[in-house]
Amino acid sequence: MLFGSSGIRQRFDRSLVEIALAVGAVMGERYPDCIVGTDTRTTSPVLSRAILAGILGAGGNARFTGIAPTPSVAYSARVAKAGCMITASHNPEEYNGIKLFNPDGSSFTQAQQKEVEEHLTDLHWADWQHQGTESSFDALTPHKNAILDAVSIAPGFPVVIDCGNGAGSVLTPGLLTEAGAKPVCLTCNPSGRFSRPSEPLIEYLGYVGEMVKKTGAGCAVVHDGDADRMMAFDNRGRYIDGDHLLMLFTEHLGAKKVVTTSDASMIIEEVAEVHRTPVGDTFVSEELLSWGDFGGEPSGAWIFPHHSYCPDGPFAAALFCEIASGCDVAERLDAMPAYPILRESIPHERAREIVTGLGAANPTDGVRVARENGWYLIRASGTEPKIRITAEGTTLPSAKEMLEQARTRILQGKTA
Repeated sequence: MLFGSSGIRQRFDRSLVEIALAVGAVMGERYPDCIVGTDTRTTSPVLSRAILAGILGAGGNARFTGIAPTPSVAYSARVAKAGCMITASHNPEEYNGIKLFNPDGSSFTQAQQKEVEEHLTDLHWADWQHQGTESSFDALTPHKNAILDAVSIAPGFPVVIDCGNGAGSVLTPGLLTEAGAKPVCLTCNPSGRFSRPSEPLIEYLGYVGEMVKKTGAGCAVVHDGDADRMMAFDNRGRYIDGDHLLMLFTEHLGAKKVVTTSDASMIIEEVAEVHRTPVGDTFVSEELLSWGDFGGEPSGAWIFPHHSYCPDGPFAAALFCEIASGCDVAERLDAMPAYPILRESIPHERAREIVTGLGAANPTDGVRVARENGWYLIRASGTEPKIRITAEGTTLPSAKEMLEQARTRILQGKTA
């Protein structure tokens, strides 16, 4: 399939432009009123024009937002038939891709994705009398106002914001300022040239924690390239892992039913009833359509179904600032339970083939093995040529043991 765990994503080349044109034509025929937005990548303009050409050529109407966060486009899809975002999310600049959304903000389901793919080679083109139309559309203001209505940040609360030169740059700094915060902005220029790797991992973000300490900020919030993700630092300048952010949001929202992924820590089960899905925010979103009041995954995708079924980094940033401005968030995090959890990525061009060989029905879902003292998950990334390993144990030695078992299994290629 063209679609991975979060849309279509690949290195930019001619074939991706041709795919964009074909996807646009399918959208124009089947979802003839579509909101289209882009992230900041240098290749996003040409892909957006290809998508728009396809929509118009098939007789559909497109409302173009220009640069906007993915959750802004997904939120705005409620006034249209669908939303389409040109982005490769947290991938490096040489990648780009396409995400598709329903009017409720949810990603296209697997059935919808399959339907789009099946029609890419059987396109409908309208004649000259029935071409579609393009118009400009403001996706930022309604999304911003919805967030402002839902959160309350203590006036003057100091926060560091790092947008990674991505689409969050055009929304989150202004959003938090209007909410009453006093931001210090890092990499908030939407240049499309990422001054740090886009994925908000601790190994790329040491300077953020130092800036929190230097400025005396109450916290920091960090986005990836399209701002569907949000990670954070506490008031001591410490990076907060995604499992504890998941618990923090769950407790603050009073959520009783939480949807998360197979690689999330066991700690969430101590505060809520949990349904687990394969790794990927589209799976979490799809499960939330029928069950749960909050969802997320440790990579930083947080879904608030009362607001939208799309992971919403700006909403999560504002909500985290609400929490951090009302308590000593470091003390609150320290009081939470913790099991050692280790994650590792192994670059490999044959990642899917290898994980399938280990017995996975779907390589991006992977293989999960539980032992008495912990568990490990081996899966192929849905967006990059990598094998991802997650291991958790009741103690650090047991977590390391789980990780080593996973490595050994990959090397030996054993199915059981």
